[in-house]
Amino acid sequence: MVREPIQVYLTTDERKELDRLAGEEGISRAEVLRRGIRSYALEAAAGESPVFNLISDLKGSDWPADLGSKHDEHLARAHEQTDAAE
Repeated sequence: MVREPIQVYLTTDERKELDRLAGEEGISRAEVLRRGIRSYALEAAAGESPVFNLISDLKGSDWPADLGSKHDEHLARAHEQTDAAE
């Protein structure tokens, strides 16, 4: 994998947060940024995927008790919502 250096301008607070996260996780600042980019990309893709839509819809709420046994039905509803939004 070839890595390309980039320059990013951060506010003082953003830099402090970056340093805090790197220190807490025991990883480099660059790795914090890479993980943040991957996380952001997954979030952005959520609007394109019924699975991510279902997960996003359930984030912070009580998951249906039958999610394990009726996951296909819940996923189908999330897919219908994705189609309807397009």
